[in-house]
Amino acid sequence: MKHLNKTHLILTLLVSVFLLTSLPVWAAQNQKMIPAGFSDLAKTAKAGVVNIQTVKTVQGGGRVFEHFFGHPFGNREGLEEFFGPFFNPQPQNRKEQSLGSGFIISKDGYIVTNHHVIKGADEIKVILHDKTELDAKIVGTDPMTDLALIKVDAENLQPLKFGKSSEAPIGSWVVAIGSPFGLEQTVTAGIISAKGRIIGSGPYDDFIQTDASINPGNSGGPLLNLDGEVIGINTAIVRSGQGIGFAIPSDLATGIIDQLIDTQQVSRGWMGVAIQNITPELAEYYGIDSTSGVYVAKVYEDNPAHEAGIKSGDVILEVNGEKIETSRDLTLTIANLKVDETVDVKIIREGKEKTVKVKLGKRPDQDPEVMASLGEFDSFGFKFKELDAATAQRLGYPEEVKGLIVTEIKPDSPAESSGVRTGDLLLELNRQRITDLTSYHEVLSRIEQGRTAQLLFRRGNSHVYVVRFEK
Repeated sequence: MKHLNKTHLILTLLVSVFLLTSLPVWAAQNQKMIPAGFSDLAKTAKAGVVNIQTVKTVQGGGRVFEHFFGHPFGNREGLEEFFGPFFNPQPQNRKEQSLGSGFIISKDGYIVTNHHVIKGADEIKVILHDKTELDAKIVGTDPMTDLALIKVDAENLQPLKFGKSSEAPIGSWVVAIGSPFGLEQTVTAGIISAKGRIIGSGPYDDFIQTDASINPGNSGGPLLNLDGEVIGINTAIVRSGQGIGFAIPSDLATGIIDQLIDTQQVSRGWMGVAIQNITPELAEYYGIDSTSGVYVAKVYEDNPAHEAGIKSGDVILEVNGEKIETSRDLTLTIANLKVDETVDVKIIREGKEKTVKVKLGKRPDQDPEVMASLGEFDSFGFKFKELDAATAQRLGYPEEVKGLIVTEIKPDSPAESSGVRTGDLLLELNRQRITDLTSYHEVLSRIEQGRTAQLLFRRGNSHVYVVRFEK
């Protein structure tokens, strides 16, 4: 009996030693998977997160005005000619306030937020974590990625640091800090649910998806890793779902922010090709082992790809040694390169690989003359061409009239809902005569983001009307 008790004691001691020596490893793994808390991170980061309040002037009477005065007789066409200004009562402008978030990136007051947070703002007020209120001015914006840079007059602020979004794996913990519904310094936590999400907001969609709670007012706030580094800028939610939010990756944002600091604008690389993904049929036709790469459907004349010798029918495989799997890969890769930078582009032509050097140009949406030559949709959704004698005669315009004819209207665009038709003639933009495509894009480029563009159109022999858009 004594022998059994002694054996039992020894076994108990051995098991105890094993558990004690194993506990630190298990505890460390468990702590890595489930943080003990986020209080230290929140305490450290909160000084770098701000609440943003804006005031902007909105033309018209809003939804209530539209409900009572908009289209009172159904189809308004023709009635305007008889009723004139009596048919279009103009309400007083009104002030509209909005809320958002942002975060400090420099001690001297540079702050990152979303473009849609400060778009069209007449006044921007930044509220620091200690309730200090500061007026801010816009340094620059990039509507393509919904990023904006503003600045306050201050010193010794506490900036947040950027981390690398590419190094944040799916499933890793993240923390969002912002002002949902105006509730400043709200901290929520979750994980990275997915990466590389496309939500249809623009050509550079590459969002981080997270289940950290994000609500209206969080826009522009930081998405942080457990080291307190910004790996994303919170920007969108799925209203019909819960726990689905999206953030702009820091790897995409940092290059844009650097450009805004240096030049107050963003320039993107441009090759000048129309592209599409490789289908199995195209892969078989061109003798490609997989569907990786992009097919060049068209090369725009007098643009970088054309000058480098790239041709329609070529398949682009790599840029500077980086594999190109899809059209989106090529768009993002080229856009992140500098204008005038020379890149090595590996292509397949007639079953043989070759590398060509392409000196990148500026995207046409940033170069009015290039955009005009390509006949692209403008920012409102119009395609124009210059009025010639044959078109004027066919549409019934006098020979002496100059302007731009609407040739196409983009579906689901502001242009589509404006009442403008194909065949209408653009005469003026913000009271400046428009006689050709170049003059139109030059005048349009001088209108600041958020300001109103007034377009004077003519329809037929006598009917003249104005449509307004917010740029």
